Amino acid sequence: MAIERTLSIIKPDATARNQTGAINAVIEGAGLRIIAQKRVRWTAAEAEAFYAVHSKRPFFADLVRFMTSEPIVVQVLEGDNAIDRYRQVMGATDPAKAAPGTLRAQFAQSIERNSVHGSDSAANARAEIGLIFRDEEIVG
Repeated sequence: MAIERTLSIIKPDATARNQTGAINAVIEGAGLRIIAQKRVRWTAAEAEAFYAVHSKRPFFADLVRFMTSEPIVVQVLEGDNAIDRYRQVMGATDPAKAAPGTLRAQFAQSIERNSVHGSDSAANARAEIGLIFRDEEIVG
């Protein structure tokens, strides 16, 4: 298996409900290591830059508003096949369709307030991690 890194974001709906520790416990229980983590409050410019790929979509303004509404926890996760593993741990984007035991089944409030984000490819993981973390902040 390949050791990979992926980005995780614990979104405002989860941080507002003090779910960070419970979510971290699920992540670590799945065999992923949290090798960088910080709690931040994004500006609109930071959220717009991160979600630039969605800038032409009708939900973009609402997404930026949501992601700047409360603090978020950004993380770098590491482990065997971390990208696919974390996507399985997160569950389907729509929590109504997420498998029992997944983060979204346990913590998400709706498809829009789905509690977590994870990179969907190795290229996106590298780009997303590079947007948020300096190399010296990743200490795993």
